[in-house]
Amino acid sequence: MPTLDDVYRKFGETAEAAQLLETDLGTIALTIGCTAADLLENPDSQKATEIYQRINRQTLGQLLKNVRGSTETLDHLADLLDRALKARNKLSHSFYRRHNFRRNSDEGRKIMLDDLEAMHVTIFNAWKAVLLLSGVDLDAIDYDAVDLDDLPKQHLPI
Repeated sequence: MPTLDDVYRKFGETAEAAQLLETDLGTIALTIGCTAADLLENPDSQKATEIYQRINRQTLGQLLKNVRGSTETLDHLADLLDRALKARNKLSHSFYRRHNFRRNSDEGRKIMLDDLEAMHVTIFNAWKAVLLLSGVDLDAIDYDAVDLDDLPKQHLPI
């Protein structure tokens, strides 16, 4: 039977997927903003910083609205992204309140895990679809061929 640690771990995995989706939508918004401001041909670090800071303050819902208003790129993903936004909002704003005392029983924790898994799949699939817009296909990666020793071990400063 699932433990409370299992629930907390799955909550974290689902929250990570939501942040990955938000980050990549932010990258799209940054690209759109910098292109519209002609910063690729005429670099202006102050203007670029202003665009970045404006985007960085946006919620996932605001990012979706603003990116959709700036490009047709996401139109074919609208339903998937709307479901992901609803799942992320449920996760962040009401998951524990809705499940309340379920955390105290094996059966309740199973219900919680099933709910988290459904949200994770929805959010993760939206993230994978957004990644495809950037040319990254997670499903095409041969993870057995990836050498973990070759992956970055240190976060670089922003």
